[in-house]
Amino acid sequence: MLKRKVETYLAKWKESEDRKPLVIKGIRQCGKTYIVQKFARENYESVVYMNFILEPDKKSAFTGNIDVDTIILNLSALIQGSRFIEGKTCIILDEIQECKEARTALKSFHIDGRFDIIATGSLLGVKGYGKSRKKNEEEGQDSVPVGYETVIDMYPLDFEEFLWANGIGEVVIDAVKSCFEHEKAVPDGIHKAMMELLYRYIIVGGLPEVVNCFLETKNIELIYKAQRNLIAEYEEDMVKYADDADKPNIRECFESIPKQLAKENKKFQYSIVKKGGRASQYIGSIQWLEDAEIVRRCYNTQITELPLEGNSVKECFKVYTTDIGVLMAMLDYGTQADILKGNLLGYKGAIFENLMADFLCKSGQKLYYFHKDSGLELDFLVRFKGECVILEVKAKSGKAKSMTTVLKNKEVYHVKNAIKLGQYNVGREGDILTIPLYMGFLVEDKLTDVIIPDVDLSLLTV
Repeated sequence: MLKRKVETYLAKWKESEDRKPLVIKGIRQCGKTYIVQKFARENYESVVYMNFILEPDKKSAFTGNIDVDTIILNLSALIQGSRFIEGKTCIILDEIQECKEARTALKSFHIDGRFDIIATGSLLGVKGYGKSRKKNEEEGQDSVPVGYETVIDMYPLDFEEFLWANGIGEVVIDAVKSCFEHEKAVPDGIHKAMMELLYRYIIVGGLPEVVNCFLETKNIELIYKAQRNLIAEYEEDMVKYADDADKPNIRECFESIPKQLAKENKKFQYSIVKKGGRASQYIGSIQWLEDAEIVRRCYNTQITELPLEGNSVKECFKVYTTDIGVLMAMLDYGTQADILKGNLLGYKGAIFENLMADFLCKSGQKLYYFHKDSGLELDFLVRFKGECVILEVKAKSGKAKSMTTVLKNKEVYHVKNAIKLGQYNVGREGDILTIPLYMGFLVEDKLTDVIIPDVDLSLLTV
């Protein structure tokens, strides 16, 4: 049984008096259904579950009149033994993207307030899901009950959850966090074990089925097969749910990612997808993959200043898989053993860079980098402790020239600090904090409550 951070969120959601129907979206097979069913069984007297893909007949409960009493009556007839106890029932609407009427009905359930609703969806972000582009335009957008639902993202296991799955206790994890916060070297034994666990995370990734396969077998071949099976499901979605004209383009874009990351300049190039490829031909395909949460774009910024989103250049980006295990499964079988043995040479940099993207994505952060035509390039820019900070991921020891240039010219680039991640322990060299790769999951700007002070209205004297 895999412990997930979203369980803490679900508990707080249930305790909230003004909770709205909850919609959990995320990449296919990231564990949404399992965790929601587990939470509901443990916290409600009655659980009513339906999956609109496996049980399409349940859609009929939401057609016509969508007042709650009518829906409950319909569901009672469709689901034998279902019980609807006011204040003690959780209704789970799995794969809700298959039933737009059920999504619309969330407003009615929120206003009614007698039952808790949790919906999940794998392709909720994909525009025109399940329809051709023409039909989608004819029917209009699906009715989303704005203001009457809470939407959250769920990801595959992050590195900390992977540590939990491997039996690593909070004492060890807290010690690592303390070393990061106080910039102290990690004890040698812990450091060595954490690096070994990180290499296994790189090989396995965070998709629950693959993690369980790893925990049960430790067999690289079986792990790889489990990953390839999941990728086959993603590719099936590309064929099944995309517009006919986009289907081959989406798959071509997806399959080009390992080659895109192999380049020294990792900017996504359409000519790598296909000779003569153009943005107009493929940009919609990249958007589809991102909406399905299979990949995440990392945008170039005009300048190294906050706000990063406001300074981003949408036409210039790199593309990473949101889960490091997906990238590993796209590479040659045997690459996994090379990671463990330390045999990997040049491509190790691409893997470590995607690993950092995995860390940032799963902590809910957007991705940014900085590149100038002069050749100056920074792997990532993040907001950390209220500042714009450089993140450089090093596959081998050595100086990062671009990072050094930027830090030496603070009056030009307005960046004071950098974090360099690699296969070494914690240390500091002036403006550069050096940390081991496994600490990458700790790099996030934790939000604190900021109270806006009252204006002194006594100053408004005429």
